[in-house]
Amino acid sequence: MKIIKKAQCGSLESSDLMIYIEPSDGVKIEVESSISQLHNKEIEYLVIEELKARNIDKVYIKIHDSGAMNLTIKARLKTVLNRGIKNEDQA
Repeated sequence: MKIIKKAQCGSLESSDLMIYIEPSDGVKIEVESSISQLHNKEIEYLVIEELKARNIDKVYIKIHDSGAMNLTIKARLKTVLNRGIKNEDQA
């Protein structure tokens, strides 16, 4: 799959996060969290696993986290990727 356009999902409210994506030459992930650096690493891991599962290798992702739980992170990530992708198997 390929990211073909910019997209965003989420909010900056407490216990949520805002995710922005756009096409890129490679994978770049930036995470800003109000919780801790440890939480940043956990978010990065979740993002990388989802990108691998979807075979996406060219995307810039910026995340502003305000204490979102893993289920929220996964849901927001899946939504934003769906908004920005084109399945290369489709014409």
